[in-house]
Amino acid sequence: MQSKRKVIGNTILLLVVFALTVYGVFYGEDLGEMMRAIKKADIRWLVPGVGLVVFFIWGESAIIWYMMRSFRIYLAKRTCFLFSCIGFFFSCITPAAGGGQPMQIYYMRKENIPVPVSTVVLMIVTITYKLVLVVAGVAILLFGRGFMHRYLEGVLPVYYLGLGLNIYCVTFMTVLVFHPVLAERIILKGMDLLEKLHIMKRRETLRTRLQESMQVYRETAAWLKQHKLVIWNVIWLTFVQRFAMFAVTGAVYLAMGQSGTSLWDVVLLQAVISISVDMLPLPGGMGISEALFLRIFVPVFHSLTLPAMVLSRGIGYYSQLLLSALFTLVAQIYYTLKRV
Repeated sequence: MQSKRKVIGNTILLLVVFALTVYGVFYGEDLGEMMRAIKKADIRWLVPGVGLVVFFIWGESAIIWYMMRSFRIYLAKRTCFLFSCIGFFFSCITPAAGGGQPMQIYYMRKENIPVPVSTVVLMIVTITYKLVLVVAGVAILLFGRGFMHRYLEGVLPVYYLGLGLNIYCVTFMTVLVFHPVLAERIILKGMDLLEKLHIMKRRETLRTRLQESMQVYRETAAWLKQHKLVIWNVIWLTFVQRFAMFAVTGAVYLAMGQSGTSLWDVVLLQAVISISVDMLPLPGGMGISEALFLRIFVPVFHSLTLPAMVLSRGIGYYSQLLLSALFTLVAQIYYTLKRV
């Protein structure tokens, strides 16, 4: 019952945010002129853009398949693709992408994959996924002063906030994984403090659950020490996967016949949007992603910024949402029939 309520709540939130986004983006705009510009876009570049989205989803499935094999769990690649689609679908429709991994773990259980194993695999996927954003964000900060001055002057507070949240998340998760004993002590001390301040009641069951969950992180740390090469391979695969998604906007740039800006700058600007919105509590970064695009891409697309945003978000987010929703439905039907 609680799970159904959460699904209904997330769906309502998604629809409300979508409606507000559509209103905020298109209110007062010449929609006829926008559609004419979109129709002029070269489909020969838009189709590869959709291909990049498919590659992005497939990239995570390849990482899951590869990591599962290191645990001597041999899955079909199509099964891993379904797991990847499930993760992306629920990440797209839940705030801060919080629903993806729990649903992946749920479906992995249907393949008799132990929860500790699926948790370890998905934790590594999350850490490397966000690590790409941190590395790209810090690199821009250190070596892209001219780039920031040219494109990001008006959005730096949002960029710094997004980068800071991602750094915190990666740091916290890394401590959990690599120093589980230290992490457990810190969390228990924090609970003691909250109890002394009467903010939280003392509950031994909660402490017991915490200690049981920390055992997963101890197992993760032990696994990492034995499989360092696997981690390095996952890191570079994740870099390729994430930058493939950023390159969708580059495909839109070429489709609209633009020139004067390097494709690398276009890709990095899309990375900036991902860095800024990834940790914000909005489904798919909806609303803020569109607003940032319309702000920072003006020097790139000029009068075509709005139609470029529609194409970029349409391919990069909404086609991903529809594709992953389709294969999530396929997964549900498959496992329902398999159970019968």
